[in-house]
Amino acid sequence: MLKEIYHIAVPTAFKADETLDTEHTLSHIRQLYGQGIRSVLICGSTGEQHSLDLNEKIELLKAIEKEGLLVKEMEIIFGVSAIRQFEAEALASEIRKTNIAAILLGYPPYLIPTQKEALSYSKSIVSLAGKPVILYNNPARTGFDLSVESVLELARLDSVIGLKEAGDPSKATDILRNLSEVPFYLYAGGEKDLMRKISYGFSRLSSIAGNLAPIKIRSWFESLLSGNKLEQKELDSVSAVIELISKGSPLVNLKRELNNQGAELGKCRRPLGHS
Repeated sequence: MLKEIYHIAVPTAFKADETLDTEHTLSHIRQLYGQGIRSVLICGSTGEQHSLDLNEKIELLKAIEKEGLLVKEMEIIFGVSAIRQFEAEALASEIRKTNIAAILLGYPPYLIPTQKEALSYSKSIVSLAGKPVILYNNPARTGFDLSVESVLELARLDSVIGLKEAGDPSKATDILRNLSEVPFYLYAGGEKDLMRKISYGFSRLSSIAGNLAPIKIRSWFESLLSGNKLEQKELDSVSAVIELISKGSPLVNLKRELNNQGAELGKCRRPLGHS
């Protein structure tokens, strides 16, 4: 079971020729660890997962596994999704051999599987990974919307501990009402409309803005959860970070700002960031 209520979805570093830059990806994670962050999502929410081929994903997986301190002291979540099911299954099988804490199970873009097909896909990967699983529903990015009924069916599997919902947050009401007897965590996908999502029952955050201001975003989220009122100066500071990322292409903005801070994450793979 994952204890951390807040994790940061880290971007993947690329070199000038767009090849994978594992060292600078890990360097950014080490920097977050040094600031007190204890959970990160790799190969997941920044949308770069589908630009990585299977070999690159496995290279990244093996590199983080060699980082003994990070794997021991942090809850490392690894994103698993692919256009072809066999590739997602192959990655899940590799993850099973590691000390990775959990996987984020996403759905392939464009294909738009039926709910039955998505259930089959999910159950296979859950079984092969042998890790706690957070389901990831992001219909705006994939074209596929995991139904409440499908979430509830998958939640019967012992390994499935939560859902990262980037679609309609109101479905949380039905999900939590039907899962009141078992622990099941709802992760907000990013900072947008966070207070509204908390009102529906979201209790965890998968953060993008946290890459730039890890402690500030965590403190803000914890205050929202507890109902504590923040001073306007603090709210304005958080809003400025979120706005900095959200105007235009979020990933391009995020990498630009991190590079300005010395992270050396490179640019995005084209067409993102094309100039």
